[in-house]
Amino acid sequence: MTLTHPLPRNEDGIAAALGILKQRYGDRLQTGTDIRAQHAHTTTWIPNQPADGVMFAASTDEVADVVRICADHHVPIIPFGTGTSLEGHVNAPAGGISLDLGQMNNVVAVHPQDLDCRVQPGVTRKQLNTHLRDQGLFFPIDPGADASLGGMAATRASGTNAVRYGTMRDNVIALEVVLADGRVVRTARRARKTSAGYDLTRLLIGSEGTLGIITELTLRLHGLPEAMASARCSFPTVEAACNAVILTIQMGLPVARIELLDGLQVKACNAYSRLSLPEGPLLLLEFHGSDASVAEQARSFGDIADETGGFDFAWSGRAEERTALWQARHDAYWAALALKPGCKALSTDVCVPISHLASCVTATQSKLADLGITAPIVGHAGDGNFHCLLLMDPDDTAEHARAKGFVEWLADLAHAHDGTCTGEHGIGQGKVPFLEAELGSATSVMRAIKAAMDPDNILNPGKIVA
Repeated sequence: MTLTHPLPRNEDGIAAALGILKQRYGDRLQTGTDIRAQHAHTTTWIPNQPADGVMFAASTDEVADVVRICADHHVPIIPFGTGTSLEGHVNAPAGGISLDLGQMNNVVAVHPQDLDCRVQPGVTRKQLNTHLRDQGLFFPIDPGADASLGGMAATRASGTNAVRYGTMRDNVIALEVVLADGRVVRTARRARKTSAGYDLTRLLIGSEGTLGIITELTLRLHGLPEAMASARCSFPTVEAACNAVILTIQMGLPVARIELLDGLQVKACNAYSRLSLPEGPLLLLEFHGSDASVAEQARSFGDIADETGGFDFAWSGRAEERTALWQARHDAYWAALALKPGCKALSTDVCVPISHLASCVTATQSKLADLGITAPIVGHAGDGNFHCLLLMDPDDTAEHARAKGFVEWLADLAHAHDGTCTGEHGIGQGKVPFLEAELGSATSVMRAIKAAMDPDNILNPGKIVA
């Protein structure tokens, strides 16, 4: 089901490229077993496929130089940010060079009046927001992990704030990219809109390093809200919770976040984060605006909750309470792992129209129960995206087979409801088999673009259109 088998290796080319890079860059090229394995490791179940060397680049010129060396010798290059991807994006099935961009971590410029900034790809979202805080600005995309912004653009990341602020697709204005032949191109200027030519920025967002290597990003920023408040509300069923979400969106209530946790995930969060929430379907929300508008939003959602069967509704504008609640949500992965000590986790996601969210989550819970798989569910309910974390015994091969079958079933379920096999994890290696079922002949167009931009298939081979 998953494309993790090795692709053909160019042994002579790899050896030649390693020799040149070592001579030119010294210790910034590392070939130790542990560091190579670390740069292929992701928080997922896909087998580790390390590159032959890890190169730590410090500038766009160095990235271009490394790409030219690898292009001359037909050697694969696998861009690496922080290693938080979930579908084998940083694996090296044909060997080659893992290009670590973490040292390219400067905030190049901030333009407060224009609400934008320029950053290098190794800047993480938390680093950027710390830098911006004293200017009253923030960058809203929050996938949970403290991922690099270059990696977030490459995987078209999303997160808990997407219902109000959109995804990386909506918040990247321009990119600087090194192409497969070593050319450096900029996809757009800083203007807030343009109709000048092909939208190369959007083409490269979500391309997962298969079309170019991002070396700089121009990002949209937002003003820090005057006030923020968090809220929680329990529901008797997933359907009731999803009905509350639908009404919230239909009424135009400008919620910043609206997250769904199923009962099993709430149980895990209670134990891990020392909470005492009712262990049933739960919505977590956040409201941004003025003091008055935040209070009005909270009251309006309270009315919606009453109408849809919600209970134990509470909201607060106190920063410490808001932080504790969202920290528990961001710790959901670790909380889930604690449900089954010693387990191995398989994380997968799909996204469906929100009108189908309740039926899909309910069907998913039923399927997991039939398979005997423990798997909490969380969702970015405001946009119909939900995640399952399958907890498996690492030595139980039958359970692994059932889990892989479930992932395929879940993709089919999403497709049957006019959804997608991945809302934000990306395709990588793990979801290659589902892309053609979802997009049909459009995948041939993707292959044509890949062949035109990377004819020797050296940029992150084996991913997306492998």
